Amino acid sequence: MPRPSNCSPSTARAVGLLLGFAADRCFADPARFHPVAGFGTSAAALQQVLYRDNKIAGVAHVAVLISGVAALGTVSSRVAVRAGWLAEVGVTAAATWAVLGGTSLARTGNDMAVRLETSRTTGDLTAARELLPSLCGRDPSVLDEEGLTRAALESVAENTSDATVGALFWGAVAGVPGLFVYRAANTLDAMIGYRSEKYRNFGWAAARFDDLVNIVPARLTGVLTVGSAPLVGGSSRESLEAWRRDASAHPSPNAGVAEASAAGALGISLGGRTQYAHGVEQRPVLGNGPAPTPTDLRRASRLSSVVQIGAAAVSAGIAVAIGKSGFLRRSRY
Repeated sequence: MPRPSNCSPSTARAVGLLLGFAADRCFADPARFHPVAGFGTSAAALQQVLYRDNKIAGVAHVAVLISGVAALGTVSSRVAVRAGWLAEVGVTAAATWAVLGGTSLARTGNDMAVRLETSRTTGDLTAARELLPSLCGRDPSVLDEEGLTRAALESVAENTSDATVGALFWGAVAGVPGLFVYRAANTLDAMIGYRSEKYRNFGWAAARFDDLVNIVPARLTGVLTVGSAPLVGGSSRESLEAWRRDASAHPSPNAGVAEASAAGALGISLGGRTQYAHGVEQRPVLGNGPAPTPTDLRRASRLSSVVQIGAAAVSAGIAVAIGKSGFLRRSRY
């Protein structure tokens, strides 16, 4: 199908991103045969072959997987370009839906808030503890209500950037290959990027690559959080102050931005003693309010949704701006 005169490559990319985002809002993650789960299975299988307790093996592991998904994204895009503008939109929309996880994130945050509120009546935290692994890798068995609430809220804040903002940003900048590479980087970091004894060396490349691709998305998340704070009863000024004052103390150069700006926006404090499967970390305190409650977790989930909507609009604008600059016409993926 020929390309209409008013549908440039940048417009096709922007429309595809918005349609994919709308699909995530309507349907959340695919219930079966999730592509990200398939990638994780492939990554685990390759790890069985390549694993060595050194950084070189980790670099090879990341290079093979990232180059593979980049090639898949490039081929998909080129086939779509040849098929016509409607195919470009459709492939971009399908890829965007496949890699986004923001709607499931916000829903899980709300579900956790409900379970924590119910536990106040029943005195039983079993349901909340069972749900926590869907949000983060902390050991739920050692956490009380406050610990579960903080763990869930920190995960919602950080993963707003990882599950939606970062993917949309790289989709705007690099199309389908950008979507695939970003989600692969984020998945590998979740699988092997933490500082356990087993992955301290092998996971180094995955962690550093994830840090690199999230530099801009994390700060875009911070900006959107600051702007969105009044919509959840918070303060943009306090959100910005918490970001400027506290984010750099976080061990992650990117998670600190998302978590600190969210803490300020919600008027709460995050951080402190943090129990993971691989051990205990003492995290810096972010924000200067009280410890979060289940009500704050509900607000955090609403804030996440608002930030995601803002990210979709901004990313569509970035795609169009790149197209107007002429770069997209020259590169053609």
